[in-house]
Amino acid sequence: MSMLEITDITKDYGASRALHPVSLSVDEGEFVTILGPSGCGKSSLLRIVMGISQQSGGEIRLAGKRIDMLPPERRDIAMVFQSYALFPHMTVEQNLRFGLRMKNVAKAEQQRRIAHAMEICTLTGLSSRMPRQLSGGQQQRVALARAIVMQPNLLLFDEPLSNLDAKLRDTLRHELVALHRRIGATSLYVTHDQAEAMAMSDRIVVMNAGRVIEVGTPLELYRSPRQAFTAGFLGQTNLLAVTASGRKAHLPWGQLVDLAEDAAGPGQVSVRPESIGIRACDRGGRDTGSCAPATVAGVSFMGASALYTVAIGDTLLKVSQAGGDALIEPGRTVALSFPDRLPLLEDRAPDREAA
Repeated sequence: MSMLEITDITKDYGASRALHPVSLSVDEGEFVTILGPSGCGKSSLLRIVMGISQQSGGEIRLAGKRIDMLPPERRDIAMVFQSYALFPHMTVEQNLRFGLRMKNVAKAEQQRRIAHAMEICTLTGLSSRMPRQLSGGQQQRVALARAIVMQPNLLLFDEPLSNLDAKLRDTLRHELVALHRRIGATSLYVTHDQAEAMAMSDRIVVMNAGRVIEVGTPLELYRSPRQAFTAGFLGQTNLLAVTASGRKAHLPWGQLVDLAEDAAGPGQVSVRPESIGIRACDRGGRDTGSCAPATVAGVSFMGASALYTVAIGDTLLKVSQAGGDALIEPGRTVALSFPDRLPLLEDRAPDREAA
């Protein structure tokens, strides 16, 4: 069952359109992330859902009820901001109690909700502290707890971890997902961090230039993207032009590969660096396999893996190899092998889509 239904939402600033008709749904209990580069419209969409910005067109329904004409306090939504937005003159407990008092929640119920939120957000013992006495991670947990005590139908997150250092961000990422599972919340999360989206989401909504480009699970979008933008934005990939005929396609240097479906004419495929096999040829450059010969142009040792830049004619490929006791040195001739049944990208550029 869909908890949130966003239908044809647009946002105009004068003659400039920041959001083209955007439609998406979030099921009850689902964690959906809106992912895209800065300026793609993801935060604008979140603010419209929250009610702190007005859409130019379209409608929003929450639990079957239309909410886009309601003020924020009547939408049954709680939002966790990037800047925490805690009241600096209030203690932790007072910050958590404020919204409950505004909604006239009974005192006994206020106390029960606050105690529960403090426990699940690992804030026990900090109720009397002021925000300035808390670490960044603790302040973010208070912001989460403040949203949780309201028991909303929908939790919104506007890049809540972006102000934290990398180690703390990784820790809170896992804590936030575990918390989401424990309370059974329906969550819509905005980020520009691909790793964050991949690690946390049930589904990812990829946006660019004010449009939804593609929607799918992290595995679907990483392994089998339909759009070139998705393939290039989610991690590293090699976008290669091909000429297709039936279920076969020629790579730029002439090598024949299999396609996942019938196609004809020019197109593009996405090949992840870790999907390409690499092995060194003998010193004479000979190899008995049927793989494409190539030359290592550069290598970066990443600890658990090595990332090679490999030249085949005028084409440069990124190839990742896990493990191994020795690196293949630059200048060495190598043979590459490609995965079976490559999917052909739709390769539809956002600025060519209909508004």
